[in-house]
Amino acid sequence: MTHYRKARPDDAVEIAQLLKAAFKGDGEARLVQMLEADGDVAASIVAEEDGRVVGHVLLSPMEAEADGKPIEAVALAPVAVLPERQGHGIGGALVRSAEAVAREQGKAAIFVLGEPEYYARFDYSVAAARPFASPYAGEYWQALVIDPALKATTSGKATHARAFAALG
Repeated sequence: MTHYRKARPDDAVEIAQLLKAAFKGDGEARLVQMLEADGDVAASIVAEEDGRVVGHVLLSPMEAEADGKPIEAVALAPVAVLPERQGHGIGGALVRSAEAVAREQGKAAIFVLGEPEYYARFDYSVAAARPFASPYAGEYWQALVIDPALKATTSGKATHARAFAALG
């Protein structure tokens, strides 16, 4: 049985190991460490099975505006599941858990850089992100609009926490 909960400080080593295994490198683990060190974590959620962390998702605050007005937005990144547990719905449940937290926090939008085919099942879209200028804009830049008023946005911007640029 998979249990989803808020990450605790004592999960840090397991989260880092998970990220290195899932992404076959240490970039995402370093990103999470930098976001935490900078205080740029809106939510950190783990999937746990038999006392072992098998998945993780992190939300970080963004500076964003829509049509010249500031909005509350977060970045969904990274999302990771241990390779041997992928394909069992854990990643999807983590995304949904993060979305629920963002809604509870009153966020207007969630931005993600990822495979459009995967994130479309959660209602993220390239079209929703298109009005928001970002260094990451392109075919993988997507948004989930939570506040219906944002659907009419014609121009905006969304800036990730500084840790993202530090990895670039």
